Amino acid sequence: MKLYTRIQARLNSMQNEDGATAVEYGLMVSLIAVVIIAGVTLLGTNLLAVFNGVAGEIKAP
Repeated sequence: MKLYTRIQARLNSMQNEDGATAVEYGLMVSLIAVVIIAGVTLLGTNLLAVFNGVAGEIKAP
């Protein structure tokens, strides 16, 4: 029984968990991308309002 336990422990320690790590990094990257897209969209809308306000104040010669 001890031999079986040792073999099972060694097999468990040899398992590769790189796939789970890749999935976690993928989730983090996708969440960061969503935050960046939302930030750029809000910033673009605010900049459009500022530029339209400035354009409205400029008088034609």
